[in-house]
Amino acid sequence: MKPGVTPGSVDEQAAAQRFLEAERASRGSGTATVAAPARPDRTEWPALPVRPRPKPSSSLLSIRKPISHTTRLTLLVLSFVIPLLAWVVLSATQAVPETFLPGPVATFQAGLEMAQDGTLFTDLWDTVQRILYGFGLAVLVSVPIGIVMGTFMAGNALFEPFLSMMRYLPASAFIPLMMIWLGVGEEPKIAVLFLGTVFFNTFMTADVVRSVPRQLINVSYTLGARRNEVLRKVIIPHSVPGIIDAIRVNIAAAWNLVVVAEVVVSTTGLGRRIMQSQRFLETDQIFAILILIGICGVIIDIALRFLRNRIGRWVA
Repeated sequence: MKPGVTPGSVDEQAAAQRFLEAERASRGSGTATVAAPARPDRTEWPALPVRPRPKPSSSLLSIRKPISHTTRLTLLVLSFVIPLLAWVVLSATQAVPETFLPGPVATFQAGLEMAQDGTLFTDLWDTVQRILYGFGLAVLVSVPIGIVMGTFMAGNALFEPFLSMMRYLPASAFIPLMMIWLGVGEEPKIAVLFLGTVFFNTFMTADVVRSVPRQLINVSYTLGARRNEVLRKVIIPHSVPGIIDAIRVNIAAAWNLVVVAEVVVSTTGLGRRIMQSQRFLETDQIFAILILIGICGVIIDIALRFLRNRIGRWVA
């Protein structure tokens, strides 16, 4: 209320009437006057930082940048040459007594002697057979269960609680029970291998199946595919490379477990041979066996990679 204008005066009523008429006119025309927000002066904006142009970095230090075939081959050779040189230096300087760290030459000679008398390959074949039986059985059981867990929520609710508990139990703790239940033959060693790998391979397979893009499943249903067709033609083919990668990881655990099982309850195998060499401080034989296990692991890994690349070529 302006000074000098009393309530109910003619001027005040006239002002109110003019305000109402202006408001009706603005509504009738469909437009309303809206005050524009205050705009800050552009001169107050901070200046953008001036950065120098980044220098091109080497492909070796670039994130996920492909490297040349020559560079890859060089790094592959260095990954073996550097540890070998360190081993040669430690052996030549006698920094570690030869009783505890035999040299490469002594290790090669010990492995050659075991190969010539046939004990090395006999023990190797016994160990490989146990892995084929124990881990092979684990794959046959874990892959179907993992597919069910990764595909159906009901399957995940049924299997996950029990398997989650079982995977935390160390397989080596079952060796005494397996000896009581199954005796001291091949059965307890195979059972330990099975228990030590089946649960982890199941969960890794389920994770691979869950990673199948939902868009592929929806498109399949849109095109008229049935549930079984989606499972056989979309989910399983897309998951095969990841399942093979899970097998690659868990077969290394199978090699670790078979050595433990052979040390405790076996008269043959590489693990038993390591135990016998330890009793007589024949560390050169132990190193020879360890190198042989590593070579076998590399061969298996390369074979599974080749199989994955050949079978799963359609997966980007």
